[in-house]
Amino acid sequence: MIRDWTHKTGCSRSLFILLLFLSAAGRAFADVAQNTPSIFAPSSTPSNEIFHLSLFVLGIVGGIFVVVGGLLAYAVIRFRARNQEDDTEPAQIYGSNQIELAWTVVPVLIVVVLFLTTARMIFAIQDAPKPQSALDVTVVGHQFWWEFRYPKLGIVTANELHVPLSSTSDPKPTFLHLLSADVDHSFWVPQLAGKTDLIPNHPNDMWIDPLHPGVYVGQCAQFCGIEHAKMLLRVYVDTPEQFAAWVKEQQQLGMQDPHVAAGRHVFETEACMNCHTISGTDGRGTFGPDLTHLMSRDTIAAGAAPNTPQNLRVWVKNPDDLKQGSLMPAMQLSDQQLDDLVAYLSTLH
Repeated sequence: MIRDWTHKTGCSRSLFILLLFLSAAGRAFADVAQNTPSIFAPSSTPSNEIFHLSLFVLGIVGGIFVVVGGLLAYAVIRFRARNQEDDTEPAQIYGSNQIELAWTVVPVLIVVVLFLTTARMIFAIQDAPKPQSALDVTVVGHQFWWEFRYPKLGIVTANELHVPLSSTSDPKPTFLHLLSADVDHSFWVPQLAGKTDLIPNHPNDMWIDPLHPGVYVGQCAQFCGIEHAKMLLRVYVDTPEQFAAWVKEQQQLGMQDPHVAAGRHVFETEACMNCHTISGTDGRGTFGPDLTHLMSRDTIAAGAAPNTPQNLRVWVKNPDDLKQGSLMPAMQLSDQQLDDLVAYLSTLH
């Protein structure tokens, strides 16, 4: 069939195969792009401002490209050599005050316009007033995970940030206070806001007001070590009812099921409790994520894997199997201890 088609159209088989490859690659790229965070799908006031500024800048540079490309194409076609045997030198023009003035003044005006527009957008975001209804969250960047503290709600969680839905009629923005526990990190959820760095001993602040419910994916955008690429985060934008239910769940003490007491004993007698906290136990560590409501999260290892008992067992047994370079050590537990510990952790909702 391919042979007949290529014979009738005069197209070579290799060209046909190339077209098929490009078509498949295009479909694959479209599928990936559909699931990739993008500044061109804003869902918050800061990201909307960035989006509109991006379109404005793209329009200006696109216009410059069209003008320059058009003039270049005109010059190439209009003044092409028509007689290959004509070696005479064309007329030479030296200097033009009008042209020189134009290519000096126009770029300066473009730069000034872009500068003023960008500055207006930056100040509009940074100087936005903080309403009484705002939610305060402290974000702490660690190698290689995120800690989220809700000081007014008494909640501490990790890697998955829950915030309430906002609207123009009922604004409920979330103000984030950004800190670093070790090295430079960068908080970036493209559909909600621009990048903001977390710098040791230099707190930064940003805010978001998500306008649509759902899950928004982001990650650390600053190289912070070997596992920088897997320092992922998720922002869950909840309806008022969903957020109230989540807050109530997170404010509960950690579940202590007597049926998994053996696993709790492993947690409290091994090194786990030195790094992690579980309310209701002796674990008060802050070096690793708070595990009080571990199973309420969809992922583990800062988004590196789905939160299932199978993945949890792999993670505890040898973290490098899921996230090579993680600072969590392999605990060298026996199979029985692993089974008991995972059974206990799986009850922490």
